[in-house]
Amino acid sequence: MAVKQYTDVLPVVMNNDVVKNVAGRVMIGKEDGAENFCMRVFEMAKDGHTPKHAHDWEHEIFVHTGHGEVLMNNTWHPLSPGSTVFVPPNAEHQFRNRNDSLFTFVCLIPSGVAEL
Repeated sequence: MAVKQYTDVLPVVMNNDVVKNVAGRVMIGKEDGAENFCMRVFEMAKDGHTPKHAHDWEHEIFVHTGHGEVLMNNTWHPLSPGSTVFVPPNAEHQFRNRNDSLFTFVCLIPSGVAEL
């Protein structure tokens, strides 16, 4: 069993040509003995975005704070606190924040893939 405080996990900051203004934290992963899933928390600052990408696994998103958007099926969908997103395998997607406030979401992925 593992109990952690979100702020005790150091973020990995991603800011390059592909990912902008994003910090990610692995909250529960292989180092905790999680055999089936990895739980990550992402914080996205203003004008931040993930890459437009697809992969062969599903993942689930829960928006915690702020307002952002997800690109799915070539359409941007607004996200706000309490929004959930199911990304099926091989579905192209991207997240972005065009607001001044921090956009924070929880992302679950299967074990065995890169945690960040």
